[in-house]
Amino acid sequence: MMNKALNIVLQTERKDTVFSQDEPPVGDFSFNAKVADVFDDMVSRSVPHYEEMQRMVCELARDFAKPNTSLYDIGCSTATTLLMLDPILDPSVTFVGVDNAPDMLEKAREKIAQAGTQRPIELQAADLHKGLYMENASVVTMLLTLQFIRPLYRERMMKTIYSGLNDQGCLILIEKLTSEDTTFNRLFIQHYYDFKRRNGYSDIEISKKREALENVLIPYRLEENVMLLKETGFRHVEIFFRWYNFCGIIAVK
Repeated sequence: MMNKALNIVLQTERKDTVFSQDEPPVGDFSFNAKVADVFDDMVSRSVPHYEEMQRMVCELARDFAKPNTSLYDIGCSTATTLLMLDPILDPSVTFVGVDNAPDMLEKAREKIAQAGTQRPIELQAADLHKGLYMENASVVTMLLTLQFIRPLYRERMMKTIYSGLNDQGCLILIEKLTSEDTTFNRLFIQHYYDFKRRNGYSDIEISKKREALENVLIPYRLEENVMLLKETGFRHVEIFFRWYNFCGIIAVK
């Protein structure tokens, strides 16, 4: 049922050709209008088990979301996660989507309007490197977002989230990982590229996107992410999903 709902929320009719052979070089990866227009197709073809990730995030969020509190989706992109959560959470839960890309937020507004949800969903533009104000949160989701925050600012972001969470509130992270073991790192990346090929991406597209992301997406090792959460003060940290170099982590205050 949830997979069907995700298919409705995702707008994949516009196919991702941002890094195709016919397109000119794009420099460092940016969540600009061109990416926002095809983002749903891009993420569904580039992130392994994306449907399952969304389903698990929704289930865990439902476990922790409390009436009359707030749910923040940091790096909300096109509002897919918020729209998936809308029908399953108490209507008194306030939804706040945060993103630093105006074009992604514009796409999010378009999708929210089309969905016809009755829940007010607040969308905020914020530079995550400069900080963020949060309060009364029972759930914070951060899906494939922390990896785009410069390492210098990640500790501050975690402290902001921790301060804004109520006791027993949770942070749900999905992150791309790197491995200290060079053999596993190479194998996991190889299998990930095979996954992208199965989803129709050419070697040229894979190579161009890798180059574009090189200075933008900086993954941590699993141990580094867990240590960051624990040093911030989270009492319970658990892995709930793992596929080669992708991982889901839940942390409870």
